[in-house]
Amino acid sequence: MIQITDVVKDFDGFRALNHLNMHVPKGAIYGLVGPNGAGKSTIIRHITGAYHQDLGEIRIDGESVYENPKVKEKFSYIPDDIFYFMQANTLDMMKFYKGIYKKFDMDLFHALADCFPAVDVRRNIRSLSKGMQKQVAFWLAICCRPELLILDEPVDGLDPVMRRQIWSIIMGDVAEHGTTVLVSSHNLRELEDVCDHVGIMNDGKILIERSLSDLQGSVTKVQVAFDGEMSALPEHIKVLHQTIAGRVHTLIVKSEPQEAQRVLAAMNPILLDVLPLTLEEIFIYELGGVDYAVKDFLF
Repeated sequence: MIQITDVVKDFDGFRALNHLNMHVPKGAIYGLVGPNGAGKSTIIRHITGAYHQDLGEIRIDGESVYENPKVKEKFSYIPDDIFYFMQANTLDMMKFYKGIYKKFDMDLFHALADCFPAVDVRRNIRSLSKGMQKQVAFWLAICCRPELLILDEPVDGLDPVMRRQIWSIIMGDVAEHGTTVLVSSHNLRELEDVCDHVGIMNDGKILIERSLSDLQGSVTKVQVAFDGEMSALPEHIKVLHQTIAGRVHTLIVKSEPQEAQRVLAAMNPILLDVLPLTLEEIFIYELGGVDYAVKDFLF
């Protein structure tokens, strides 16, 4: 769906995007994660065609994005800083979107009204709270029936109930229509339950880009205890981190869970338990020893 190849962007001598490569598969929910200043919003502005890269290519369904109205009809974009016309209410903006997006679904617009009961559709949107404005943005964007939904810090300012509501609507749309979703966030915990692909970004480049299943299958956390001393693990089981409390060893190892369990079980432990790893832990240990500030934002 989205293919970004060797993209470079400089602003007054500062390299914001540094030979960035990125691939968002069709139908994926792709989480773009990184600390503030990593370049997430910059690459999103390139994907939406607001900026033009100095070098490299950005394509959606094989077509260049910049100054291409045909491609831009395929996506809806909700930026972190949402813009509305000065005196517009929700109904005014609905009419505006309907005039731009040929697939705008009026039946869906009316059906989703029950999901946003606190929104006064006749009130000036700019007089609403930031959270209410974001609800309106989601409401309108989903009704455009986009092939691609691009979200920049999408649920900031929303209460926990509305956050869950928004993600439920998005995931339902993905399941029913095969919508591709690109969501940028600094919060890994928020993305863990919804994304099936993740890219971690820092210093203007993608450091790691994998499916969640690949990530979760490459690093394993285990607790193991022995009557005596623990023997050394074979070379193909790389220990990324280890803590010891009495006889209990907690290990983070570079290995598939089944292989780690098989190797440790052969050592006749008195306790062996494979524990779930969070995305934060996976990224921390995947990037262990790499001189990036990524670790700071994961905690």
